[in-house]
Formats: sequence, C-alpha cells, structure tokens
Amino acid sequence: MSAKVSVTSEVGRLRRLLVHSPDSGLGKVVPSKAQDWLFEDIVHLETIRKNEYDYYTKILLYFLDPEKIKGKLKEIDAAENKRNFYKPDHEDFFKSDKVIELQWLLAEVLEDTSIKTELVSAVCAIEGCTYSTSKELLAYTAKELAKTFVSGTSKEKQLLFAPIPNFIFTRDIGITINNYVLLNKPAKKARTREALLAKYIFFNHALFAEYSNNIIELSDSQYSFLLPKEEDEKKVTLEGGDIMVVSSNHLLVGVSERTSAEAAAKITNTMFEKGIVDKVTIVKIPKKRDYMHIDTVFTQVKRDVWVMLGNFSTKAVKHEDQDAIERILEVKKEEKIKILQFNKNNPEEPKAFESLEELLIDISKTDLGCTGNVKIIFSGNNEFPYSAREQWTDSCNLLALKEGVVLAYDRNNKTTDAFAANGFKVIKAKELVKGLEAGTIDVETITDTVILMPSAELSRARGGFHCMSMPLLRDELI
Repeated sequence: MSAKVSVTSEVGRLRRLLVHSPDSGLGKVVPSKAQDWLFEDIVHLETIRKNEYDYYTKILLYFLDPEKIKGKLKEIDAAENKRNFYKPDHEDFFKSDKVIELQWLLAEVLEDTSIKTELVSAVCAIEGCTYSTSKELLAYTAKELAKTFVSGTSKEKQLLFAPIPNFIFTRDIGITINNYVLLNKPAKKARTREALLAKYIFFNHALFAEYSNNIIELSDSQYSFLLPKEEDEKKVTLEGGDIMVVSSNHLLVGVSERTSAEAAAKITNTMFEKGIVDKVTIVKIPKKRDYMHIDTVFTQVKRDVWVMLGNFSTKAVKHEDQDAIERILEVKKEEKIKILQFNKNNPEEPKAFESLEELLIDISKTDLGCTGNVKIIFSGNNEFPYSAREQWTDSCNLLALKEGVVLAYDRNNKTTDAFAANGFKVIKAKELVKGLEAGTIDVETITDTVILMPSAELSRARGGFHCMSMPLLRDELI
C-alpha cells in the first residue's frame, strides 16, 4: 500500500522515515580500506548495535510507532531473543511502516522475479562478479539476496564484494522535498551500489507507487565524460546531506566535498521548472573532509533555534587568553563560505549573504514568520578547541523528532552545555526509554529537549542522526 510522502520543513513532527540498522558489512571494514570506504576508523559492530543504535530504534518507535514497542520492551530485550526484533531478515523483526528499514523494502522489491533478475545483473556488473556467481545469487530467496546486496556477504558467509557500510546514512540516498523525492548521485565509488539499490526501491516498491512521477534523478552534463578529473565542479554529484527543506517554498543546497556546483545548478533549475519551490539558496562550504556536507556544520532545532559551527559565524571562536588583535587575525584566516539565494522570478540577480548566521536568521524570520530573537547555539559553545572537536563528532548534525526535541551525541559536552544554557532540558537515551516505557514521559508533551544518545562507536563513523535518517513524512508547521 502506498504511503504519504511529504516533507516541508526540517522540524515539523516526524511521522515516517527510512533507516538502515548497522549490518555485518560494517564489521568488515579494515584499516587499509577504511578511507576508501569513507570511514576514518574501524568501529566495533556489536557495541554500535546493542549499546547505541538499538536506542535510536527504540526512541524512533516510541515517537513514531509506539504499538510496536510500548509494553513489550522487556520481552524484546530478553537475552534469549538474541536481538531478533532488530534484524530485518528475521521473522520477529519489528517491521514498522513508520520506521522503515531499507533492507526490508529491498527484500520486498526482490520478490518480483523480473526485478530480481535485473538487479542481480546490475550489481554483478558494477562489482565485477563472475557469471557463475550471478547464477548462484538468482537462487537466493529475496531476504537472503537483500542481505547479501547490503553486506556483501553470501549466505555461506563468504565476502562476494565490498560491503556498503555507509548505507546506515540513509539521508544521503535521497531527500524528500514537499511530495517529491530527489535521488542522489554519489561522488565516491564506495557508494555506487547504495544509489543503485535506492533507485530500485523507490521506483518499484508499492510504498512509493503513487509518487513514481515525483521521483527526480539528475542526469550527467553533456560532456562530463570527457572532462579531466580536476574539473570536478562540472560533474554532477549529489548526496542528501547537502539538501535541506527549510520551508515548503525554500530549499537549501550545499556545494561541498560531495555535492558539485553543477549539481546545485541542476537542482535549482529543476525545482523552478517543476514548480516545487520558488526559492533556492546555495551554500558553498570549503571542500574539506572536516565538513563533508552542510548538515555537518548546521541543522535546525526549532523555527527560531539553530545549531552551527562558529567558523562560519560573525562571531569568532573564543580562544583562551587571546587578545583582540589575535582574534581578528584568526577570523581573517578562516575558510570562507559563499551563500547565494536564487528566486524563481528573477534568477539572474541572486541575493548574497555575508555569513551563515545571517542566512539562518533570515530563514527563521522571512520564511517561518519568527518575530523575536533567533537563537544560534554553537558547536563546543564556540570555545577553542571544543568547537572543532565536537563538530568532528557531529555536534551540529541533529535530528528533530518534533520541533525543539532533537537527538544528539552524548560525547559533545560543551555543545550540550550551550543547549542547557539556552533553556533546553537534557536527558540521556536510557532514561528516556525507561520513562517512555513506564509512562512517566509522554512523547506528546515533551518539549525543548536534547536527547543524548550513546556514541562511543557510532560517532567514529562520522555521521550523526540527521545523516542516519531520511524523513518521508513530517507534519506541516502551523
């Protein structure tokens, strides 16, 4: 059955999203291949699963689909059940149509024999499999094949091709813009299979049947195949972490390490031609691994509250014992950000913003109708060296479950202090789950709260909860 798809803001009450829980492929990343597979370090799979990501799943279910978990937590977490509740290929999997697991959707798509044949051929072609391997894969059940496509491991536990450990970052496979879905074009080879699997899911799963004409793919530029590697800006590359829907009529597009200027131009023209939005702001950040996407340097918390990295603010990061001259020189050497806002009615004359802070305040006031002061909360409380340290572990990459209620990592202490100083309650995930199960905390009444998620291993994968979510449905802001 088709499900409604509509996202018109970053902070409207979240009702449906796509996720992917850490699979066995994540536990096969080796040091020599970590950077090729876009990881800075190798992570401990069981810790990520049991001590960290499982809390994410629980909280999402309590907020979006409580019938799947409320009153069942003791049974779900019983040792004899071996985490079967969280495994998409197990019969006891939670199988929510609100907290939707990508591997489960893929398995359902693969029940169609013709699609199964096509996708086996496509995957085997891009992964350089032998002809006999492709024949063997055709004999797999849909669930077995989905698991293999994601983890790279055969049902006999042999590694057939590289895992796709970045599949947990579902934000990057596509983005919901109003009632359209924009699919990605990954910049890195390690994510090619992710894009292929996502394409088959969105175009073939019944969940998106009513939106097949609203799925947007970006084509390559005419001569992109002839361009030298140095001219990356002319190639069309896009990841969802560089797209933000800040209102029904205003889209932010990042130009970054992963999303090219050519893609930003194509997206802008497509949005205007299809009448999806009337305003697109392009935010060009330095091409650095430190930043990666725009959602690693800022995200929205409420209509009038944002969290961001101080490097791109009008306020300098505060260095201890630094005098005025030193501070000014530090500001002068900071990397630049370029912000241009294009309007459908007059695209030849874009509006420029001097700082990211200026843009965010303008969005809150112009697009979202805020009349009071707009709060900017800084990574690491804008203090050196915590600002950069905590941005690296995703202090700016927060997911709003509803306006003012966000998921954050527990390791970013200075950023948490900054939230508390601005009137936000702070609660640890474990305490929240206990309260939700006992009924002492109500998702309907919780407000202005930062939920601290365990993050010793997850944060080392270089993505926060904004990265680990692809919202499909949010309530409109009233």
